[in-house]
Amino acid sequence: MARTPSRLLPGGPFLVTGATAAAEAGVTPATVRKWVQLGRLTAAGRQGRAHLFRLEDVFAAERAARGRSAPG
Repeated sequence: MARTPSRLLPGGPFLVTGATAAAEAGVTPATVRKWVQLGRLTAAGRQGRAHLFRLEDVFAAERAARGRSAPG
């Protein structure tokens, strides 16, 4: 699946909506919202009322939720 960024900040990371973040991580948008509520994921910006997320933060939250550590 191709990543479709919602926004590109000059010199910064791609930011995606919660729905796109969920699709990339293979979870539901409700799961992304839950990670935010639990403090496992923080929005990096906003576009109107929508929260925007860095994909690397989303993937880190997904790994933590599944109990995997980051490769390294």
